[in-house]
Amino acid sequence: MTSAATRFAALGGAVAVVLTVLLVGGLDLYRLGDSTRHLRRTISEYALGPQRWVFDTGVLLLVAGSIAILAVLVRHGVAKWRSAGAVAFGAWSVGLTLVVIFPKNNWAIGPSLSGSIHRFGSMVAFIALPIAAVLLARPWLRDRAWGAHARWTFGFGVLSALAFTPILYAIGVNAVVGTSWWRVIPLGYVERLLVLTEVVAVLVAAVWAMAVSRPAQPAYMPSKTS
Repeated sequence: MTSAATRFAALGGAVAVVLTVLLVGGLDLYRLGDSTRHLRRTISEYALGPQRWVFDTGVLLLVAGSIAILAVLVRHGVAKWRSAGAVAFGAWSVGLTLVVIFPKNNWAIGPSLSGSIHRFGSMVAFIALPIAAVLLARPWLRDRAWGAHARWTFGFGVLSALAFTPILYAIGVNAVVGTSWWRVIPLGYVERLLVLTEVVAVLVAAVWAMAVSRPAQPAYMPSKTS
């Protein structure tokens, strides 16, 4: 991959992430004119209605952008393809792809295999991204050139993990008390907060990728990459 290609990939990845925010966020804003009740439902509920193409396009853009960002970071030595951080970033993209291919359960009809795979993909994505952000950033936290980018990425990885804790709490309540976990918390609001922090984490990584893809950058390498 040439220098020009990596710069284009980094910029394209960042643009794809921003477009995802505009598309999916636009669906919420459009429906806010009618009521806020839909915000209590999960974002993937849009895939069951006429706005499915908007939802699917937004998520697939996020997948493409994430892959491009990771490719640039690997190309410039921030991580290695087989490192834990890169694998986790890849798992995030795979989980999101499953979310698109397999729509969630339509409870007017009942549970389905598609819904079960959708839920699995969501959990993989939600768990993998904080891990990826933290592991990719950790070796670079004290680096003279990329320390600031690493600390921002690390910070949003931690925030993403914290945003996931209400779901873990709800699952724990379900295991102990038996209450359906999605009834323990306002799932739609919690999911939107979680998705926002994770998407911002990807966008911060995109800014890092754009920085490393610029020409004539000094090469400061930590002892190992993650």
